[in-house]
Amino acid sequence: MDCNPVVATVAIDLAKSVFQLVGADADGRVVASHRLSRSAFIAYWHNRSAVRVVMEACGSAHHFGRWLRSLGHDVKLLPAQYVRPYVRRNKTDAADCLALLEAARATDMKPVPIKTEQQQVIQMLHRSRQQWQQTRTARINLARGALREFGIAIPEGSQRGQSAMRDVLGHEALDQRIRDLIGALLEEIRALEQRIVETDRALAEMAKNDPVISRLESLPGIGWVTATAMRASIGDIQRFKDGRVLASWLGFTPKEHSSGSTRTLGRMSKRGDVYCRTLLIQGARAVLAAAKRAQVAGKPMDRLRSWAIALAERRGFNKAAVALANKLARIVWATWHHDRRFDANYATRFDSEVPMRAAVA
Repeated sequence: MDCNPVVATVAIDLAKSVFQLVGADADGRVVASHRLSRSAFIAYWHNRSAVRVVMEACGSAHHFGRWLRSLGHDVKLLPAQYVRPYVRRNKTDAADCLALLEAARATDMKPVPIKTEQQQVIQMLHRSRQQWQQTRTARINLARGALREFGIAIPEGSQRGQSAMRDVLGHEALDQRIRDLIGALLEEIRALEQRIVETDRALAEMAKNDPVISRLESLPGIGWVTATAMRASIGDIQRFKDGRVLASWLGFTPKEHSSGSTRTLGRMSKRGDVYCRTLLIQGARAVLAAAKRAQVAGKPMDRLRSWAIALAERRGFNKAAVALANKLARIVWATWHHDRRFDANYATRFDSEVPMRAAVA
């Protein structure tokens, strides 16, 4: 591809070793195309005039996005699921680049923000932690199922289960090969738990040094796990106009099927970051359960918890937990955007006129 002034936009199809580049002029006409190795791709961009660069938001896109932006280029990452419909005929690297050029011209195509290195570090710690937790659970269940085949029932719970498994190692009536297998599984479980502890320590340390995470931790149901995950996923809160937009981005708003004057709202869309939404719902369930216990004990409660309990009595625990998570997402936006900690007894000047409704305002 020639560094010709007519090249206004360059679409890049990223890969491990071979990169496809297609250049278009200001009118969208393809004027150049190249297939480069990784080293040639890196060398190509040095001393090049600034152009608009479009890529799919996929593996390594954020890294190359930061790098190209540092070289002075205008970089846009486009959601892969929205680029796919623009692919015509067969799927090839060149066809993907042409689809990127078409999608980049769509006025309603919102780009994916380029994540900072810090955001990606936090996300990688969370993903590793989550996978290690899933692997630990799988190993415990494997040992539990194996022992059940020999008439040994292992109690529920991680710690109780592991304690019972250690006792099994001394059962001489059990085949030695099975005991060796259980011992190996226990060693793997201990190693996984150690890795989880080390990851938790790293995330907690990062949380201490970030004022945004500190403010998010002031919300009920949000600890350093949820706060760090939200910090990494959202990045810049200013890209959300208000809390309603953030809640929609997290997938809390209902699906809509409308035609003419008929408007039908369904279940929540479940779009956006599944991990953050899951953490918010888990936190909301914990807050609601604790509020119910406090109500039974006759303890005083703030307006948020009183509202959640009243909603649970009308619509059920699960729906109330999701509604509370929805409200927490909006409070996340407010505390982050306005740079203040959460105050459960904060009252606006409209409180006397507009009471808190069952739907999240």
